[in-house]
Amino acid sequence: MKKTILTALAALLVAVPAVQAQKVNKEALLAKIEKSDADIANEKKAVKAATWINRGKAFYEVAIEPTKSLFVNMDAAMLKLAVGEPKSASKETLNGVEYDAWVYNYFTAYVKDNKVVTWKQTKWVMKDAPEKAIEAYNKAYELDPKTADKVKEGLKQVSDFCSQVGNTGIDTGNYVEAAKAYETAYKAQSSPAYGEADPALLYYAGYLLTVDGANNPKSFVKGAKLLTKAIEKGYADEEGNIYYYLFHCLYGQKEADKANVIKAKEALLTGIEKFPKNERILDGLMQLYTSEEGVGNPADLVALIDKAIQDNPENVDLWFGRGRIFYALKDYDQSIDSFKKVVELKPDMFEGNYYLGVFYTIKGDALNKEMNEKQYSSQAAYDADLKGVNDVYMAAVPWFEKAHQIKTDDIDTLEFLKSLCFRLRDEPGIMEKYNTYNDLYKKAKGE
Repeated sequence: MKKTILTALAALLVAVPAVQAQKVNKEALLAKIEKSDADIANEKKAVKAATWINRGKAFYEVAIEPTKSLFVNMDAAMLKLAVGEPKSASKETLNGVEYDAWVYNYFTAYVKDNKVVTWKQTKWVMKDAPEKAIEAYNKAYELDPKTADKVKEGLKQVSDFCSQVGNTGIDTGNYVEAAKAYETAYKAQSSPAYGEADPALLYYAGYLLTVDGANNPKSFVKGAKLLTKAIEKGYADEEGNIYYYLFHCLYGQKEADKANVIKAKEALLTGIEKFPKNERILDGLMQLYTSEEGVGNPADLVALIDKAIQDNPENVDLWFGRGRIFYALKDYDQSIDSFKKVVELKPDMFEGNYYLGVFYTIKGDALNKEMNEKQYSSQAAYDADLKGVNDVYMAAVPWFEKAHQIKTDDIDTLEFLKSLCFRLRDEPGIMEKYNTYNDLYKKAKGE
């Protein structure tokens, strides 16, 4: 019996003629807005809360109409039945994933495995309709607080719609528009009739602007304001990453004002106090302390990172950071020990092997400088020190060789190998290595 019903339903669907194109009755929607404009211009109607509630509803309808039939995981066939045939279809890649892009009058739907995954609105009846709806609902509540329930219901619809716009903006990589949508969703919830607004919406907006800041530095300014406001409102994600993103937004503004470097540091220190296990925050602190003068003494970070390593001893990034801290402190033995742990945990990591070679070389350079400043009273003492220096340089060679095996076209690695092997050319087998790496270096340089 069930099979018969399903078969009949399928036949019915096939019998329904396909809608030819997406239709949005823009004129009817704008007519409602025009009527509302006339109503609020009328002295008698303008003082009634109902007039403004109806205005809020009208703007909400304007906002949702172009995409109201869409939802995530919607069957592609259902999309065609609900909206019509697309104007065109092509392949498009978003965030590294290829989709079938179905182009309609007001949006492009991205379909994969016959499901609507996300969409991008490309045309609006009125782009500021959500903001206009919020203004109208707020006015209604101002005129009559007894309308709170109706006003809150309308504001929740606006907030939910804007949050959906934010979600689809993330999926399509439209981060600035997504951030604006989340901010508008928060604005709707911040209305007097709504109650307590969710500061997570500010966090989402601020995070997206942090991501966009790499290509558009102006986004760092707005992102910092939104993240700061979210923190002031008591928000913190489970891991405390909000402080790391705030650091990025502030640090990204250092060229405009150097004071932002200190503000970035303060954000991280506040974050690490509340979330001592957050490795991103630790990494941000290491970046600041080891690359910016006047920020502070990198030694202050040793206790922080050693505590983090104690809790997570197999975290490569923490050991990598520890090596960087001790390099800044000119404690090359500790840098070497840290990077030995890096390559122990991740043997084929180019950076681990490369920097281990670098730190051995730096240590050798420091010993060589000390040697050149000494006054020797015997050849034996000089020879002993020279052997000690060369032993350190020799220890760098196999790490650079491993780095070269991992990344054969890295010219810096070849230059180190060429220079080290030339210095050590009198050691057994090293002259042959010099000839090999010197030839490779010349080829890489195009000589």
